Amino acid sequence: MKAVIFAGGVGTRLWPLSRKQSPKQFEKIVGDKSTLQLAAGRLQPDFAWEDLYISTGKKYAETVSNQLPKLPPNHIIGEPVMRDVGPAVGLITALLHKDTPNEPMVILWSDHLVKKEDLFRKILRVAGEVVAEEPEKIVLVSQKARFPSVNLGWISYGKPAFEKENVPFYHFADFQYRPDEETAKRYFSSGHHTWNLGYFVTTPRFLLSQFRTFAPNLYSGLVRIADAWHTDRYQEVLEEVYPTLEKINFDHAILEKLSPSDAYVVSENIEWSDVGAWEALKEALVDSDDKNVTQGEVMLQDTEDSLVYNYGNQLVVAIDCKELLVVNTDDVLLVCRKTSVPKVKKLVENLSGTKHEHLT
Repeated sequence: MKAVIFAGGVGTRLWPLSRKQSPKQFEKIVGDKSTLQLAAGRLQPDFAWEDLYISTGKKYAETVSNQLPKLPPNHIIGEPVMRDVGPAVGLITALLHKDTPNEPMVILWSDHLVKKEDLFRKILRVAGEVVAEEPEKIVLVSQKARFPSVNLGWISYGKPAFEKENVPFYHFADFQYRPDEETAKRYFSSGHHTWNLGYFVTTPRFLLSQFRTFAPNLYSGLVRIADAWHTDRYQEVLEEVYPTLEKINFDHAILEKLSPSDAYVVSENIEWSDVGAWEALKEALVDSDDKNVTQGEVMLQDTEDSLVYNYGNQLVVAIDCKELLVVNTDDVLLVCRKTSVPKVKKLVENLSGTKHEHLT
């Protein structure tokens, strides 16, 4: 089975650590490894490096190579420009379709944490076996909801379909985008809804057929690029065609149009967390709200439910603080309430065209 890790986002919700020149997936947010290194590492030893691909921006290819030196250089798929997730997933799908059209592939993301790594690898292996037997299917790998989140997408599923090696597979029903609070509470208590992680296992042939059906204009451009794969024209064709592809989210382009009969759902507690925002990172690293999360030279006194990350050289001290986020870098100090994180992205956008644009 092939594994594709997407590592192309900028990650403004983790500003000021995450910047255009060095996005979050390449930074040491948890421990002494980047989240990209953690994502690749949790696949070992089940996936050989020859079976791993990284999808990223062209300008980050060297960074990926430096952080994952065992990865074959031609397995770094560099997008010449950002065209959203739809074209990005379509590109690697079309390339793998040319090489291994019927071999299962798993789509993963670089800015997540998974604590139950053994269970996670088992689910991927078993899902791969299911897809090998049913190559016209897609298996959606999800996380059992821990709370009624309004910041995540949800998957609704129906009755059990079958069980394989103690991993239950359910019939797929529908996707729901980020719900309001009341709806999220209803999903959480229903017993038939689970968090959508964007993880899935399928074959390149099946997924490319979905592009042909639901995004024909995108499909035609992807096929042009794939036809040049493994030739000396590939880079030229990629640079010519990829910037012209429709800018569309993968969920809107493909997943939301899936027939329920084409998909299964696995919903297990793999202790997954999205660390794409500071408040999500805090939730992932502690087991109760009142605890603090720190990194670097930090001293706290009478402080609770706060995250203080210090990437600078000076000591950061917090006294009598509650529900705060403090992130200190060499050139920016961010201080805000935990609930104010959604405003960080807007602030970063407003820096464009100002004397502080270089900080984005």
